[in-house]
Amino acid sequence: MENKVIVITGGSSGIGKALAEVFGKNRSKILITGRNLAELEKGIAELKTKGIDIAGLVADVSIEADNKKMAAEALRLYGRIDVLINNAGISMRALFEEVDLEVVKKVMDINFYGALYATHACLPEIIKNKGSVIGISSIAGFRGLPGRTGYSASKFALNGFLEVLRTEMLHRGVHVLTAAPGFTASNIRKRALSKDGMAQGESPRAEEKMMTAEECAHHIYNATVKRKNFLVLTLQGKLAVWVNKLFPQLADRLVYKTMAKEENSSLK
Repeated sequence: MENKVIVITGGSSGIGKALAEVFGKNRSKILITGRNLAELEKGIAELKTKGIDIAGLVADVSIEADNKKMAAEALRLYGRIDVLINNAGISMRALFEEVDLEVVKKVMDINFYGALYATHACLPEIIKNKGSVIGISSIAGFRGLPGRTGYSASKFALNGFLEVLRTEMLHRGVHVLTAAPGFTASNIRKRALSKDGMAQGESPRAEEKMMTAEECAHHIYNATVKRKNFLVLTLQGKLAVWVNKLFPQLADRLVYKTMAKEENSSLK
């Protein structure tokens, strides 16, 4: 990855920031985006103290024009794009029967359309350089999670898009990775939207017992170097995927039971 140009959406915190660090420490050049200027500047300043060649751009992935600006900025700064990591994302926590459908639309706009816009903007350069498109999906993109309507739907859609892209790029030298972390300690659950669109503020899960964002980023880095097509992380995640394939009715009961144990769960 030395001297490769890596574009990471939503790179100012969590898994995105950890990815910027691991690629940067391996001498890649990094451009990250984020919606919050203060958070973006703080993340960049911290990573620069570690010797990482990094720049940032305030951008909203759900806006197509911002993604075009992102690609243009990477070319202006570094002259090429080798890897796009579609990391920007948001979650939600509400039963479908109770949720304001605008919440689902917002999640889809960020998690799914954001990846489409970013990939479309960067793809010509990635094809030219025989690079990589990486989608940070989720176990929720392989197995629907109750209380996560918009999130699961967006990740299923992302997985389908990446599968199509991988097939279309089969003879073009472009690598496409679908990376599905299990539950990972990050701020995504604190920013998850409730049924009325407000951030829930606190995580309903024991973050300290989860894989760290740094561990997750190292796995994704190695999968990118090896040009793997799929990466499913954590034993719980692997079991969820395979049990759902082989024993779907059992998976329904197990997933329901697991999610019902969350603090303040709406499941009965």
